[in-house]
Amino acid sequence: MKTKAYRNWLAKGSFYNICRRQIFVIDTNAHNSKKGNGNQSSDGNKPVLCILHGFPTSSFDYWKVIDALSEQFRVIIHDHLGFGFSDKPIDYSYSLIDQTDIALCLWKQLNIESAIILAHDYGTSIATELLARDNVGLCPIKIQQLVLCNGSMHIELAKLRLMQKLLRNRFIGKFIAKISNKKILGKNLRNIYFDQSKISQDEIDTIWEMMTCHNGKEVLAKMSRYTFERHTLWHRWIGALKQTQIPIKIVWPENDPIAVAEMARVIEKETRNSKLIWLQELGHFPMLEAPEYWAKEVLLAINNPL
Repeated sequence: MKTKAYRNWLAKGSFYNICRRQIFVIDTNAHNSKKGNGNQSSDGNKPVLCILHGFPTSSFDYWKVIDALSEQFRVIIHDHLGFGFSDKPIDYSYSLIDQTDIALCLWKQLNIESAIILAHDYGTSIATELLARDNVGLCPIKIQQLVLCNGSMHIELAKLRLMQKLLRNRFIGKFIAKISNKKILGKNLRNIYFDQSKISQDEIDTIWEMMTCHNGKEVLAKMSRYTFERHTLWHRWIGALKQTQIPIKIVWPENDPIAVAEMARVIEKETRNSKLIWLQELGHFPMLEAPEYWAKEVLLAINNPL
């Protein structure tokens, strides 16, 4: 039996056929229109906020903050291919380049021409690929500004957890994924919170159910290798950060044990048009650990010009 949170989150979204794959999408404009018996929601007149979630979780990371964000924005968030409710093909490479293509195809289907991009963790590398394309005039949407949260873009500074290193290992990754279970997930999630009491067992149950649905354990090892892509494409993606003129807001917990504080300092220093906002006493999933605080700081960051 799936958790109530699992069922409720699934009911919030829809599936779109993107690049011949089924992608789960929550669009607050569409959701609020359904609630309003088919009438056009006021979200259609709001600025668009597109969210790129992290690894190994899903759009569910934002279940506590989506209402606060949607008060000001039309929020669009999808599960990347291989994550959450989206398709999880086994015969697939799970490249961040492909994930960028999927995001752009989705936004085109939703007629998004201009948006603010908010990216966390894994999603920050999709965001930097968007910047790389934008810098040479190949990004089909106008990025108004970019909000970066807890992303190990400077992979050389990241403090990867043992589980991440084991999963991405070409020889034992599949075995590690096969023997992984909810208890191991819970332990690893708690260890990257500042306050371990802030994650409930129900949340862990829901995250696990979303990770493992559609044969999720079979693709987990492949997806874990995205960190190698951060090495391979380092010059492209870090170069894009250095070159872009798009305003960047860096919203970062000082106590993140993976994407450590030094990462945020380096990104602020090397970008031309950025501002760093520190979050106090929070770990790697601040939107889950302190949702009201996180949402408030993100909205302030977006609304305040540099």
